[in-house]
Amino acid sequence: MNVQIESENLTVLVNHRGAELCSVKNKSLLEYIWTANKDVWPRHSPVLFPIVGKLRNDAYSYLSKEYRMTQHGFARDLDFDLVQHAANSCTFELRSNPDTKRNYPFEFLFQIAYLLEENTLSTEFRVVNLSPQNMLFSVGAHPGFNCPLLPGESFEDYFFDLEKSSYEIRELDNGLRLPNKKTLSAPHTKLFLSSSLFDKDALVFEGHQLNSVTLRSLTSHHSIRLDCAGWPYFGLWSKKACRQFVCMEPWYGIADQTSSEGNLAKKEGIIVLPAGEEHLCSYSLTFH
Repeated sequence: MNVQIESENLTVLVNHRGAELCSVKNKSLLEYIWTANKDVWPRHSPVLFPIVGKLRNDAYSYLSKEYRMTQHGFARDLDFDLVQHAANSCTFELRSNPDTKRNYPFEFLFQIAYLLEENTLSTEFRVVNLSPQNMLFSVGAHPGFNCPLLPGESFEDYFFDLEKSSYEIRELDNGLRLPNKKTLSAPHTKLFLSSSLFDKDALVFEGHQLNSVTLRSLTSHHSIRLDCAGWPYFGLWSKKACRQFVCMEPWYGIADQTSSEGNLAKKEGIIVLPAGEEHLCSYSLTFH
C-alpha cells in the first residue's frame, strides 16, 4: 500500500513494504523514480539496513556465532508501520522481532521520515539501539531514477555533475570490493553515462569524497540533485549494459572486501551504537 505526500510542485508515493520511495512526479506527471520493471531491476529505491552491500559468503560472525544475511540486509523486504502522516510528510518504523533476530541478534527501532518542501524531498534515518549491549549496523539509500527522463532522449545524453574532476574509486568483484583502488576521471566535473560505465558493477567512492551529485541532461533542463554532506561512502550504479535507469547511493557502511574475515565487529564502515543511543542521518533529493 502506498502513502501519498504532496507539495505545490511534486507528488510523492512511499510504500509500506520497505518504506520504499516508489514515485516522484511533477505537476506535468513526469516520473523521476525508476519504474521497477521486473525484467530489468524490480526495485525503486530500497533502504539498506542493517548492512550495506554484500557480505563475503553472505554471512558474518558475532560473538563466535555465525549468521546469514543477503546483500543490503532485510529491511527493504519487510513491512513498516506508518506512525505519522501529514500533507507533506510521513514517517515509517520497523522494530526488531523474533524473525529479524534469527539473522541479526540486536533489538532496534528503525524509523524513516520523508519531508517534501517545494522541489526537495528530504529523507531522515533514525536508528535506536534497544539492546543492552552495543549495536553493530550500517544504513544506506539506493534511489533509482528513470534515465532518460524524456522521450527522444538517450542514456548517453546524461551525465553526473560531480564536485571534482578526479576521484579514487573501488571496483567490485561479484559484489565484493577489490583490494586496489583506481582513478576515475570526470573532465570538467562531468562523468557521462554510457552502456559500459557499469560493466564492473557499481562505482564505489570511499572516504567522504562526495557530498553532492547531480544527474543532468545535455538536451533538457530536467535534473536530480542528491545532497548527502557527511556520509562516508557513496555508490553510482546501474545494471551492466542497461540504458534505462541509474542509482545515486549515499551509504553509512560498505560491502566486504574479497578478503574480509567476516567478523561483524571488525567490518569496515560498521557503526557501533551504544545501548539506548540513536544514530541520525539524512539526505535530500531536489528535482527540476
